[in-house]
Amino acid sequence: MVNHIVLWSFKEELTVQERDDAAKRIKKELEAVKEQVSGVISLCVVTKPLASSNKDIGLLSVFESEEALKNYQVHPAHVAAGGYIKTVTEGRTCLDYEG
Repeated sequence: MVNHIVLWSFKEELTVQERDDAAKRIKKELEAVKEQVSGVISLCVVTKPLASSNKDIGLLSVFESEEALKNYQVHPAHVAAGGYIKTVTEGRTCLDYEG
């Protein structure tokens, strides 16, 4: 199994409402990809981090293999979601690992 964790911060200029709307859209778009790509074991977008967090939104996902992760990353639905995410976030952090 391959774990794929991505964390983002929203752009500072976004209002509270814009952040909330963006979080909902990111969650909807990324979680929909799970049903479209084989090899996804689980995929969850965290939109309500605790106050102790230093990132605003996170993707926690598990794939059957590194190949399944690569297929997810190039899938058109993921690419489209990523295009939107880049317009509302900054400071992307990613950690992929087997386990």
